[in-house]
Amino acid sequence: MTGGSVPSRPPEVPAPVVLAVDSGGSGLRAVLARGTEVIGEPAVCGEAVRTGAGGIDADHLLELLLPMAERLLTDAGCARPVAVAVGATGFASLGERLRAELPSALARAWGVRRVALVADAVAAYIGALGARPGAVIAAGTGLIAIGTDLTAWRRADGWGHLLGDCGGGAWIGRAGLEAAMRAHDGRDGGSARLLARAEKAFGPPAGIPGRIYPRADRPAVLASFAPEVAACAGDDPVAAAVLREAARHMADAAAAVCPASGGPRVALTGGLFKLGAPLLVPLEAELAARLPHAPLVPAEGDPLVGAVRIAAASAVGEPGLPYDERMLYVVAEK
Repeated sequence: MTGGSVPSRPPEVPAPVVLAVDSGGSGLRAVLARGTEVIGEPAVCGEAVRTGAGGIDADHLLELLLPMAERLLTDAGCARPVAVAVGATGFASLGERLRAELPSALARAWGVRRVALVADAVAAYIGALGARPGAVIAAGTGLIAIGTDLTAWRRADGWGHLLGDCGGGAWIGRAGLEAAMRAHDGRDGGSARLLARAEKAFGPPAGIPGRIYPRADRPAVLASFAPEVAACAGDDPVAAAVLREAARHMADAAAAVCPASGGPRVALTGGLFKLGAPLLVPLEAELAARLPHAPLVPAEGDPLVGAVRIAAASAVGEPGLPYDERMLYVVAEK
């Protein structure tokens, strides 16, 4: 072995700092990351971004986001993020103002030249599966399935509680309350167990419509009854049938968007799956029957993780995902 000094390695260039945002029906979450490594804890705002006739209100989103982000940047000792990714509920159909206004506003605020605006379902997908083929069922108050073969996005349902969201929390809660009202009337298909729980939650049956119909948050009120349905499912055949039907709707949506080849996987994300075995057992059976080529795998992360991954990829190039301005809109200026 000869003597002499060992050449030193060049110092590693730290990954760029990015800002990731998850804008949903219950408020905003934002986090900084260096590459995909999260810095500190997310900032949380319990106020949801307003939506009006012109779509998602970009000014209101900025009003809520800027102070949150400034606190994160100050705590992390950073001047600005290199890239920003925002996953927003309703972006696919209501995102015109965000596309028109948000990239330039972020450029004015921090000089950011790389911005990715994505539908919340896309953020959920990338959080759950990353950039690989498959399908993700995102279920909370509502329900949407999204899939990709990495050349295009496909979505199924997500049309709201009046036109769809079949199998979601509001759908399960409404079906459970219908069974309760059937029992109250003495009609077939009713459930005395669900009637008792409905009375405890909402009061006398005759007054339940008046307590639900006028509510601006009617979907959330309906969804609040979904855990009651799950709690009855072990020994109430009506409640169990509601959850089996919900599972069939979910599997239908996943089958509509899952690619037929390429080694796809299926993942579940969203608070509705906290209902546990009464929903998951029939859902797993339905997915195995409908999509035998696409195994069900645990979700790797939530929509905020998806936004981090998209922001990190945008900071160093293109996200490497199918481009569709209604699902994934990218501004990347050099």
